[in-house]
Order: sequence, then structure tokens, then C-alpha cells
Amino acid sequence: MNIADAVNETFANYSNYLIYSAMAVYTLAFLAHIAEWTFGSRSKIARTSALVAAPAAAVAVPAQAAPAVVARRAGTAVLTSPKVVTRDASDDRGVKDGKGAAGDDVQGETYGRMAISLTVLAFALHFAAVLFRGLSVQRAPWGNMYEFSCTLGLVAVGAYLVLLALRKNVRWIGLFLVTAVLLDLGLAVSVLYTSSDQLVPALHSYWLWIHVSCAIICGAVFHLGALATILYLFRDRYELALAAGKADGRFASVWERLPAAATLDKFAYRINAAVFPLWTFTIMAGSIWAESAWGRYWGWDPTETWSFITWVAYACYLHARATAGWKGRKAAYLALIGFACFLFNYYGVNVFIVGKHSYAGV
Repeated sequence: MNIADAVNETFANYSNYLIYSAMAVYTLAFLAHIAEWTFGSRSKIARTSALVAAPAAAVAVPAQAAPAVVARRAGTAVLTSPKVVTRDASDDRGVKDGKGAAGDDVQGETYGRMAISLTVLAFALHFAAVLFRGLSVQRAPWGNMYEFSCTLGLVAVGAYLVLLALRKNVRWIGLFLVTAVLLDLGLAVSVLYTSSDQLVPALHSYWLWIHVSCAIICGAVFHLGALATILYLFRDRYELALAAGKADGRFASVWERLPAAATLDKFAYRINAAVFPLWTFTIMAGSIWAESAWGRYWGWDPTETWSFITWVAYACYLHARATAGWKGRKAAYLALIGFACFLFNYYGVNVFIVGKHSYAGV
């Protein structure tokens, strides 16, 4: 049977139409989120009253750091207790989470709910597009960069909607996630698009379902962690400016309604830590598949090498958080280095470097 006969062109065309439909609805969701943030910024609550709940948290310096003071009363030496010296805690400034994108504005809240509803509709269209792509060739719909990108965006949005369904306070990431997914799909359909087709013989394996699906899940969750980390850096700078009385920048109305910097930092850490074991398994599963397909477990192929570099970067980030107590900006930079390695492994290596895993020339 010819390869052309093995492709259901009708389903392939359905998939293409559905991807463009999903992009159109994602665009509407993006505009609704913009309206949500715009109308939410009209909240009557003052900026500082919404943010500053209490004086900055204080951390006591250990008693050994302050020597005891000897006083003399009526010729008798008296050992007095040392004074406790306090400093601002770097991870908790006594700042409340922001009011969210809608703030206290009823109209902003309405647009926010519209944005969520449109995101759900776009997700449904997106899911149908990936499904029809798989049905068109009767295989897993992630056999090339176009399919991988489409599925990764789908999983990222799905993870966001699951967190919302669990009543987690993550609506603040909606605008930024929809923007990232639109960019991902735009790049997929304009640069990475590949017609629905069968795979090379080496990829005909059940490991395609295991290894690549795990890589997609990890990439989607790493995207969420990276977005939270970037927002943390902006929010942290805003809080420092607020403490210095200089929080009236151009985007102050945006940063003030994000969760507190400490909350964003914790969210990014938890989500990266949760997916890191799966990334470890992804590399191990790839090695097992490589032995089956090419007769060796590891050959320092560019994709293998950069997968390992990505693993090392995230391992350093998690190790620094757990042992050295790194929090805040230093840890955030490490996390972004790890995500940059992941992006280079996906786009840079696959497009520009020739290897067994790559799609250079696609």
C-alpha cells in the first residue's frame, strides 16, 4: 500500500480547519483577557491599600550575632539580654496577593469569565484538530515538529484549565498563556507545517506514545513554570519599587494585580519540581527506544545532549532551592536558563542542526 493511500486527506483537512478555528477563538479569548485587565484596572481600591497588609516581615538575627551587654548597677556587673536586630525578609514583604485581572470591577469580571469560556471552546477545537490529525494517519499525532507544537499548546491549555477546575487561583496566567499558545500555533502553521504523512520506520514503535507524549507534557508544564517565573521577576521589581515609593511605572496597574512575588515564586518552584521526575523518565525512555531503534542507548546526538543539559539546569535549580535555600531572583534566573535550554533543544537543535532526532530543513 502506498503512503499516499494510508493518509485520510479528509481528516487531515478537517484538522487544518480546526487548528485555524481554534486560533481564531484563542484570539477572541486574548481580546477578552485584555478587556478584563483594562476594566479591572479601574478598581477604586488604592494601590497601596490593596498591596500592603502589614509592615514588612521581620527575621530575627540569631542571638550569637549580637554579643551580650554588660551593665553595672551599684557596682555589680549585670548581664543583660541582647537586643534583637531585625531585617526585611527577602521572600515575604508582608504584601498581599493582588486583586486579580478584574480587580473589583464588575465589568472586568464579566470579561474575565468570557475569556475563560472562549479558552474552553478554543481548547475543544484544538483537541479535535489534534485528534483528526492522528486519525488521518492512524498513529500518534506528534510525529513531527508541527504536530508536536500543536499538541504541546493543547496540553499547556489543558493543564491551565485543570488547575482552574480544581479552584486554584491561576486565572492571572490566562492572558500570558493564551498569548504564548497563539505564538506557538502561529509558528507551527507558518513555519513548521508538514503535510499529514506516515513516519519513517525507526519511529514505528509504541515508544512514540510513551517517550514523546512525556516530552510534550514536560514541555507544556515547563512553559507554565517559565511564565510564572517571568511574571515573578516583574512583580518582584514592582514590590521593591513600591517599598521605595516609586511604584508608578507604566505597567504598575498590571503588576499590582498579580499574586505577590513570594506566591509566584512558590508556584513556579512547585510546578517545576512536580514535572522534573517526568523529564527524567522521558530521557530514560528515549534511551531505551534508541537502543531498540539504533542499537545503542546513548550516542550524544545533539537532541540527547541538550536534553541532558536541560535536565542538569533544572536539577541545579531544584538543588539550589532545596539545599542552599535559594529563593527569589537567583533561583528564577536558574529556572529560566533551564527553560531556555529546553527551547533551544526543541527549536535550535531540531531546525538548524542535523541529527537522528532533528527535523533540520523542514
